[in-house]
Amino acid sequence: MNSLQPDPGSWEKYFQRFLAGEVSYGRWDRHVLGWWEQRERIPLLYLFYEDIKEDPAREVRKIARFLGRELTPQALAAIVDHTSFEAMKGNPNCNYASVSPDIFDASISPFMRKGEVGDWKNHFTVAQNEKFDARFTEWMADSDLNIRTEL
Repeated sequence: MNSLQPDPGSWEKYFQRFLAGEVSYGRWDRHVLGWWEQRERIPLLYLFYEDIKEDPAREVRKIARFLGRELTPQALAAIVDHTSFEAMKGNPNCNYASVSPDIFDASISPFMRKGEVGDWKNHFTVAQNEKFDARFTEWMADSDLNIRTEL
């Protein structure tokens, strides 16, 4: 749990605040779509967790192309290995284990949870899912950004 952020309260209260944009970075759609709209004006690469989980090597090659770099097969394999969820979850430089518990207390809520696509289904109620789907459809109505939540 990040002690530099306000206590999120219960999941239901946080969910309501998220939909209202009363969280860090404000409304999700304004934050995400604001950057999406800039992608033709500034060098910006959008990556999606679902794509990384589906084919990590493809996504690493995409990053390398964006940076104008060539990767040897060995370098690609090493990057894929070191950036896997499992490797990063076990790395104190990635999982906040080296951060003081006064700042981030992983015993309350770990920084890295399961690393699974679609785990939201284990947390949303049917009513929350319906409410989120309606809001998401509203937020994304005028955008060509395609976001998937499953593989």
